[in-house]
Amino acid sequence: MTPVITADHMTLRFGQFTAVNDVSFSINKGELFGFLGPNGSGKTTIIKALCGLLTPTEGTGTILGMDIRKQAADIKQHVGYMSQKFGLYEDLTVEENLGFYAGVYGITGQAATKRIGEILDLTGLQPYLTRRVSQLSGGWKQRLALGCAIIHSPEVVFLDEPTAGIDPVARRSLWDLFFQLSGQGVTFFVTTHYMDEAERCGRVGYIYLSKLAALGTIAELQQLPQANPAGTARVQIEIADASSILGSLRTMPGVREATIFGRSIHALLAVDQIDAVKQKLPQAKIETVVPSLEDVFVTLTLDIMKKAGQ
Repeated sequence: MTPVITADHMTLRFGQFTAVNDVSFSINKGELFGFLGPNGSGKTTIIKALCGLLTPTEGTGTILGMDIRKQAADIKQHVGYMSQKFGLYEDLTVEENLGFYAGVYGITGQAATKRIGEILDLTGLQPYLTRRVSQLSGGWKQRLALGCAIIHSPEVVFLDEPTAGIDPVARRSLWDLFFQLSGQGVTFFVTTHYMDEAERCGRVGYIYLSKLAALGTIAELQQLPQANPAGTARVQIEIADASSILGSLRTMPGVREATIFGRSIHALLAVDQIDAVKQKLPQAKIETVVPSLEDVFVTLTLDIMKKAGQ
């Protein structure tokens, strides 16, 4: 299968600052690919490069077989981009925004009417057709932003933190739309800070300090040697008022990491110290667990920071 999106040893520098450092990956047709990393790690810069808005300093990439260096203008006609900020005109209505974006992509007349109707059916925006965007809730704004991003029926859609700042119900509804379109063959590249959203993706990449630190399915990431250091075990500690013992737990011998996870604590312990921890916390239920995606990324981050001397 020929990948729909590729990054080939992509590096982007701005003066002395390296925003993206030798990043490579590939994404297949219809894949819902999640891309995670702290703010400033290079996520948006990679999206802009793949969309043809920035030229890599080194390396290259492709979208639908088109080179991002040589065919940037052609690529823009085949991709949709939805940013974390509403790319909408607040003083215009829902219908006027859709009509404007259709015109930007040269869709006019009956073709525009037909496509706008399809977008309204997909997003459920029909009842708000004549409402000004400034009067919409965050969730409905994001539905409209998605509609505007796919008005030209792109085969590839980039979503840069698409659900930031909207409520859980709206988030779930928006993801239902992503899955629906992915099932129709649209390829999605999604950046997010929400672990539950990342876990919905087929594969996930994690970028930190401008470098791609991990790439794979959730199951593959959970089994990474870096996330499961030799001689350690990931445990879940169920105890009343977990937050009150967190500080003291972190000071116990053999405890490499410990953080609140729901109503319990997830900790990375030296195997030879597990019994000692159990003795110090006799009232707790302690059992070995598979690391969560959050556990994986925290461990990877701490390891990278340690190696970088931070």
